[in-house]
Amino acid sequence: MTAPERTGRPLPYVLLSAAVSLDGCLDDTGPERLLLSSPADFDRVDEVRASVDAILVGAGTIRADNPRLLVNSAERRAARMAAGKPEYPLKVTVSGSGELDPAARFWHTGGRKVLLTTDEGAGRARGLGIADDVVVPLGGALDWRAALEYLHDRCGVRRLMVEGGGTVHTQLLQQELADELQLVLAPLLVGDPAAPRLFGPGAYQGGRLRLVESRRIEDVVLARYLPTAPGTGHRVSAADRHWLALACELAELCPPSRTAFSVGAVVVAADGRELARGHSREGGDPVAHAEEAALAKIDPADPALPGATVYSSLEPCARRASRPAPCARLILGAGVRRVVTAWREPDTFVPGADGGGVLAAGGAAVVVLPEFEERAKAPNRHLDGA
Repeated sequence: MTAPERTGRPLPYVLLSAAVSLDGCLDDTGPERLLLSSPADFDRVDEVRASVDAILVGAGTIRADNPRLLVNSAERRAARMAAGKPEYPLKVTVSGSGELDPAARFWHTGGRKVLLTTDEGAGRARGLGIADDVVVPLGGALDWRAALEYLHDRCGVRRLMVEGGGTVHTQLLQQELADELQLVLAPLLVGDPAAPRLFGPGAYQGGRLRLVESRRIEDVVLARYLPTAPGTGHRVSAADRHWLALACELAELCPPSRTAFSVGAVVVAADGRELARGHSREGGDPVAHAEEAALAKIDPADPALPGATVYSSLEPCARRASRPAPCARLILGAGVRRVVTAWREPDTFVPGADGGGVLAAGGAAVVVLPEFEERAKAPNRHLDGA
């Protein structure tokens, strides 16, 4: 391989959950917490809590709201235990300073807890009386990607619900680590410039978020959004995982073949617009490849191509007998310089296949997300070596 591709570390699915007033406030400045959700929406939040492996809040939320972060429904807790899960999701907080009240309800309700902090913050937290087995130092500074990797690898967290506050939501969105935003809009106006707001200033990911659900719940409205903008270079964004999942879904549409893989592909502009999609043997062409089918639908002069990302469930081919140009060459010829894939091509049909090497030699960033490998393999199980 001319230049190694980068392998993205698996992370939890990060779901941001928040309720805001019509003017974007999380709360007012009064002594009591402003209740923005309706009773029915509080029950919906309880249902979401019951579905996840962990719930995370920032240290500021613990100081300001003293939350318990429990699953309130006994039936939902029983269903979790029947499924082999703990009665309550793991409770997580993040604090660089480690300055947290050991008497807070966070520590004394529910099940297991984790404090992700710095080396210095860990010493301070232990000195305040927070249990040693709860405190997890992550080095000299807090890093969100490292924190999420710890939760995934060491705590088994696959779905993480983040309930605030605004600083935490802002940082996760700005670092392109949020997979979903569940936003509830309440029919209230706060009007206080000192009131805390959901998102702070700074550089956010480009493009429009994709609305996947909107629902009225009593007098509030729930809107669910997914990010769309690809990462850049070898940096993986949450949207990269959404698009690669779609490529794996497209692979399932392929007519089965004993002589070729079933592959799905999507081409996405830097601003998150889908430019085209394709799958193997699309349109009845027995030798069509997924990337080839997708690229054929795009005007070669489209100015979005040089900044686009190709998502392919299988590593683009470096050699093929059916057509003169393999997919790796087609991608480079189109001007695309970023490819995200789930599965390195095995030697089933072409020994020593190395599409990633061809792409890297041509100046493309190649990212492999092995957490999707089994999904990419699923429509190819009938093939030897797949």
